[in-house]
Amino acid sequence: MSNLEVGIVGLPNVGKSTLFNAITKAGAEAANYPFCTIEPNVGIVDVPDERLQVLHEMYDSKKTTPAAFRFVDIAGLVKGASKGEGLGNKFLEHIRQVDAVAQVVRCFDDGNITHVEGSIDPIRDIEIINTELCLADMEVLERRLLKLTKLAKSGAKEAKAEAEVLEKIKAALDEGKTVRSVDLSDDEKDMIKEMNFLTLKPTLFVANVSEDEVATADTDNPHVQRVKEYAKTEGAEVVTISARVESEIAELDDEEAKEFLADMGLKESGLQKLIKAAFDLLGLMTFLTAGPDECRAWTIVKGTTAPKAAGKIHSDIERGFIRAEIVNFDDLVAAGSTAAAREKGQVRLEGKDYIMQDGDVTYFRFNV
Repeated sequence: MSNLEVGIVGLPNVGKSTLFNAITKAGAEAANYPFCTIEPNVGIVDVPDERLQVLHEMYDSKKTTPAAFRFVDIAGLVKGASKGEGLGNKFLEHIRQVDAVAQVVRCFDDGNITHVEGSIDPIRDIEIINTELCLADMEVLERRLLKLTKLAKSGAKEAKAEAEVLEKIKAALDEGKTVRSVDLSDDEKDMIKEMNFLTLKPTLFVANVSEDEVATADTDNPHVQRVKEYAKTEGAEVVTISARVESEIAELDDEEAKEFLADMGLKESGLQKLIKAAFDLLGLMTFLTAGPDECRAWTIVKGTTAPKAAGKIHSDIERGFIRAEIVNFDDLVAAGSTAAAREKGQVRLEGKDYIMQDGDVTYFRFNV
């Protein structure tokens, strides 16, 4: 798994481009990421993690490398996209490639910024987008069903089983419901994995509010409340941000940004909230490696075993895995050094079956 990708979608004039431009400005220097030809519509941002700075000081490391996230600006969504309106099908292909979708919805009134549908109604906007994605999914599904029906007639058992799952999904799509809303077992999900349904992708809603209500919108903005109610029915998260505030923060250095946020009555930037929500949405966590050369955060899926985590660093380490030497971050900081933590018996040796935990500071022993 390379840098994870979250696709940002939304109707025109909802603040999607403002948000994306802020993300790109705040973005990490593209040159830090090898083999990375950054397209104009991709922004890479560092995942905020204060633990890295602590380790950096403890080990006096030459280099510190945070985990990274890729945001992809998916343009061209208007009513009729599934029929090729706007950038239509090209846009839908872009969504197929991302790990999760962040749907920006406008929750602010501003007479100077017209809305493509003529009024502010975030639920209608969400439903326009969902309809386009459902229609695109239906097209893919019907093509596959046609193929499976022929196979099933020739007696292929797997084809019959898959066709049954697709019929169940088709019924939901017919009603304008997402594939996400269909109750599928893990086996059924595996069966349809290759189809890359757009409405099965983990989704979060980004409620874009005006600058002057960013600190209170979660409780006081009726549009945001409606989005939250809607998200509950989808099992989705909602992150409230002001794209305009984010673009101002992107122009500031770290210290100025902290002061600016404090003045606004905010604990963290919207971008930080968005990254955390995306991490949760995708079931991700971070383990750490530390030493005089480099301190680094590595992103893995919760439930990953030690050898698989080692493979994130290098396939040779996974192949020749012997043991993982692990100390919990908080224990390490309390002890003051690896040597002190070892004396206290807090450095553990873990084998191939060990499930990695968030904040494990790890050294892998391997032999190739």
